[in-house]
Amino acid sequence: AVQRLLPATMSSPVPADPLWPRVAKLFLLLLQLCAPRASPQPHRCPAACICTSDLLSCSRQMLLRVPQALPPTTTTLDLSHNALTQLHDRWLAALPHLEALHISHNQIRDLSPRAFHNASFLRHLDMSSNYLHAVETHYFEALVSLEELLLYNNRIARVDENAFAKLSGLRKVYLSWNNLTTFPFHAVQGLGIYNLRTLDLSSNSLRSIPVEVLAALPENIGNGLYLHNNPIRCSCPLYLMLQRWNQQGFSSVKDFFEEHTCKVSDNVPRSLIKFLQHSHMFENCSAGAEDADLSHLEAMVGQPILLTCNASNTGLPHAATTYMWITPHHEPIKHPGNSNGSLEVYRNGSLRIAAAKPWLSGVYVGLAMNSPYNFSRMCEFNVTVLYPKPAGETFSTGLTTLLGCIVSLVLVIIYLYLTPCRCLGCCKKPAPLSPPQECSAQSSILSTTPPATDGPNRKASANKHVVFLEPIRETQNGKIRLALGEDFPDPKHPKVLQVKSDSESISSVFSDTPIVS
Repeated sequence: AVQRLLPATMSSPVPADPLWPRVAKLFLLLLQLCAPRASPQPHRCPAACICTSDLLSCSRQMLLRVPQALPPTTTTLDLSHNALTQLHDRWLAALPHLEALHISHNQIRDLSPRAFHNASFLRHLDMSSNYLHAVETHYFEALVSLEELLLYNNRIARVDENAFAKLSGLRKVYLSWNNLTTFPFHAVQGLGIYNLRTLDLSSNSLRSIPVEVLAALPENIGNGLYLHNNPIRCSCPLYLMLQRWNQQGFSSVKDFFEEHTCKVSDNVPRSLIKFLQHSHMFENCSAGAEDADLSHLEAMVGQPILLTCNASNTGLPHAATTYMWITPHHEPIKHPGNSNGSLEVYRNGSLRIAAAKPWLSGVYVGLAMNSPYNFSRMCEFNVTVLYPKPAGETFSTGLTTLLGCIVSLVLVIIYLYLTPCRCLGCCKKPAPLSPPQECSAQSSILSTTPPATDGPNRKASANKHVVFLEPIRETQNGKIRLALGEDFPDPKHPKVLQVKSDSESISSVFSDTPIVS
């Protein structure tokens, strides 16, 4: 363009100079160097999705295939509730930081051998509610950082024994609500005995399980192994194993106690019973050898405890054998011990508890291993930590209660039969010239100073004590009306006047009318 513009702008013809072509080329080169370059296009969010800083949601869009050009900063991708049928190879290569992937409620039937390659940082994978028929070895072997795998509500009828062999960091696997009739329980060791916490196989079609294999699993796996709602054949070993897990407080049995069923007969499809709830059918089942190895040990608070197992019964070569203990809190402890030094594992397999504490009570399981995936149970100890009794406590509670009852009974008898006379003045012999008196509460007023003389002008003492009276014979308007006997025929007799004045004073004391001085 410059070569065409230059001759047009010049009024005179271009001289035939051999330097002119070189000047023109240099001018074009300068224009190319100085021209502004277009900036690269930013990564746009797919039209059917919602994007944030690190979240990409393409849920409920009826997608038939995965959108193209996904933002590389995505750490969480949601493709649930769509119509995806397959995932092509290396489709996650453009998402190097992906940690969580949700592909539930789609129509995926199988996975290609390299579907999850280039997803080494993926930790959470949800493929529930799809159409998967099996779990092959190559499905998830590239997900070396996977911790949670959700495969429930599929159509899975088979799980390859090496499907989880390379997933050493796997913590939770959900396979419930599928069509499993068998499961490679011996391959559970490949799930990582140090990290696995949940293996949900509930609501399948499992008909038999190897009880001897499950009984040898570490406590952390048994605590999270869910087997309820399966038509497993009833047997004493199965019942004893689940009862033992229930006594140890395993969540897999305790939380679904009434949902553990077993089939009485294979010929009767509906012969399912809740055998843990109706345990009377298994009263004749005797404890197996695994229960006989459980030793009980009691210790006082603060005492050191040493747990020693017989390592010769493991059947493993002694030279390459290492030892591990599972604590009541489902924590694996290996040599030399835990971080705070309260538990120590010796090289010969013994476990030392530095100081017994109440929260250290429970079942300790000793394991012998010659490889990460091959171990054998050595022994179990049920440790109970007790508080010491106070030094001054000499009587038991029952004896103290009995002694208190006897003392109370003696006091009641004394009160009823040995009470002194309440009316000391009534019990004395009356004066010769006084009218007959009765020993009762009708003595009216007891004075601390005896009366001086009998006469109508006698003044009452200023220091008097009043007792409660019971009316005799007859009352009127709250006042006592004394009946005159034959000894006082004349109502105006001085003695009669004295009695009347005394009775009226008594009546005034006990009347409801306030006394104004």
